[in-house]
Amino acid sequence: MSENNARSLAERVGTASDPVLPTHPDVAQWRGATVADVDAIHGVQVAADRVDHPTWTTPRHEVAERFELSHVDPLRDTLIAFDAQGEAVAVGTVTLHPSRDEHLHVHLSGAVRPDRRGRGIGAALFAWQHARAEQQLVEAATASEAVAALPAQIQIYASEKDAALERIAEAHGYRTERWFSTMHRDLSEPIPELEPVPGIELVPFTSDRAEDARAARNDAFRDHWGSLPSSPERWQQFIGGPLLRPDLCTLALEDGRIVAFCLASVNEEDFEMLGPNAYIDLVGVVRSHRRRGLAPRVIARSLTAMRDAGLGTAVLDVDTESPTGANALYGGLGFTSYERDRVLVRHY
Repeated sequence: MSENNARSLAERVGTASDPVLPTHPDVAQWRGATVADVDAIHGVQVAADRVDHPTWTTPRHEVAERFELSHVDPLRDTLIAFDAQGEAVAVGTVTLHPSRDEHLHVHLSGAVRPDRRGRGIGAALFAWQHARAEQQLVEAATASEAVAALPAQIQIYASEKDAALERIAEAHGYRTERWFSTMHRDLSEPIPELEPVPGIELVPFTSDRAEDARAARNDAFRDHWGSLPSSPERWQQFIGGPLLRPDLCTLALEDGRIVAFCLASVNEEDFEMLGPNAYIDLVGVVRSHRRRGLAPRVIARSLTAMRDAGLGTAVLDVDTESPTGANALYGGLGFTSYERDRVLVRHY
């Protein structure tokens, strides 16, 4: 145990009382969220998306799903800012991952309407989010001696173009720890035809393999930076959601067991800016089957399925320091970098 972790998590965090609601002259009300606020939250997010990353937008169902998660209390874990006319102008969320196995992980996300930026609303919102995140850590540590000994971190993603968020987070002790690159692949370009791997069968995803796919995902990502196990609840939201395209997904089976996968989704709301495209949500190989060429084969099969479905572009995000060499893999399959996000982290 490190010297830092020899102290309890509560000691490492320090005082974490109830977060104080921000005050701002342009905000008439700050309050927690209820399910009745889904459209208001989504409206803020979409307005921000159009400026921050115009090639993709946040689906409404992703906002709604947050209200269904058993480990999230929207009233305490989400804050919405309303102006004097009752319009939502900013929203911030704070999510403590339910895993208590190796470390505690809090993820922050938020958005401010573009026409309300540059006035300090985002800074006020972030201060509340940070305070709530620290409170979540202390509450978790207080509930269990084992949890109190775990390392913890709070993190937030920010576009490399978002210097304001970088400054705000750094003022609270966060530092850029990782970069993720968004990559695009033109599906009109030739797709490699790779020789089969003996003993491996490539098939589309089917719902009866959902739990096996979750187990494979958790094994494949166990040693990836920042990755935590996907819970049955969250996994069901993903594989049972409206955007997953089983026909574009590929599973690699050995004796009926999933040993590699490429899972993809389609959000037609993104077609306006990028044209018909598919997003590759997850690519992975279970650790016992790495270095056998399975990743390029599941990806190539999915790319072919996307092309045959009339889609023009494949999109994915990758950790630029992936331990499996994913950057080189995707580059070799014709993907090129489009934009980057930094991950700002504070450790405890």
